[in-house]
Amino acid sequence: MMTSNLLRTSVLIAALGVCATAQAQSFKDMLKSQQSSQSTQSSGQGSSALGALGGLSMPAMSGNTAGNAAGVLQYCVQRKYLSANAVTSVKDKLMSKYGLGSPQQAEQSPDYKSGAMGLLKGDGGKSFNLESVSGKVKDKACDYVLDNATKLI
Repeated sequence: MMTSNLLRTSVLIAALGVCATAQAQSFKDMLKSQQSSQSTQSSGQGSSALGALGGLSMPAMSGNTAGNAAGVLQYCVQRKYLSANAVTSVKDKLMSKYGLGSPQQAEQSPDYKSGAMGLLKGDGGKSFNLESVSGKVKDKACDYVLDNATKLI
């Protein structure tokens, strides 16, 4: 009788182990699927994927929004979220590559002006107002713009 109980207990433990392993694998597959779905949704968004900042989505940037990005970089330098040394070369190359002319000419552009006031405009009409968020989020947003502007040049 003792051997019979021991055998039943062993079979039960083995069955539970198999179920737990199957559930863990299923959970792992679900996470991979969700991760793959998210990367598929954010791919093909110009030169960059949407950047997330604590639940806030940054608009995707491309050559179509280069003037605005140059303005946002200026905004970030003026407010000390980025150093002028880090930005000047990138901003100048960006403006040159996309035909924005000199800094004085760029300042006449409505896209540049809105960027210099903290409004990041992205592809598809999406925008993000840096004036409406905290300093930490502005800092991350400025890094996002600099990283993506670098990819555009």
